[in-house]
Amino acid sequence: MTSIHFRTAALADLDALRTVMDAAIGELQRGFLSAEQIVSSRAVMGLDRQLVVDGTYFIALIEGAMAGCGGWSRRATLYGGDHSAGLREPRLLDPASEPARIRAMYTHPDHARRGVGRALLAHCEAAARAEGFTTCELMGTMAGIPLYLSAGYRVIEEIEDDRGGAPVPLKRMRKEI
Repeated sequence: MTSIHFRTAALADLDALRTVMDAAIGELQRGFLSAEQIVSSRAVMGLDRQLVVDGTYFIALIEGAMAGCGGWSRRATLYGGDHSAGLREPRLLDPASEPARIRAMYTHPDHARRGVGRALLAHCEAAARAEGFTTCELMGTMAGIPLYLSAGYRVIEEIEDDRGGAPVPLKRMRKEI
């Protein structure tokens, strides 16, 4: 297997991150969501600049190419991008009593099924653990659920988010780390 390297994302990476996210949403959700749901999901998925500013968002590189991106957060926002109405909650979490958030995990379709998501997830969990968190939560998309289940997450809530029009099924998941 090709080696995956990580670096912390910077504000200069925002356009490249958006490109990876757009490709992942458009291509990797096929087979899990209808065309209308994919369009709708763009209203609640995407780039959260706060993760980049906080230094908790990472780029996965394979042979110098951006293969994926993902992060974790010590803030209360569970999911959504900068443009996602009503989802922003910048309050800092208490590692002793609240779970860290795994956020905005995307694999470029050219690198799907090569271990990028699993490696990013492990990298984020280790970073959260290093800051004293013992639990992580995330909001899983239908395309991401198989990865999260295989990594030890369990479903604690199922929702449909219809703020983009068509209802998009999501699952809130948790794992002790």
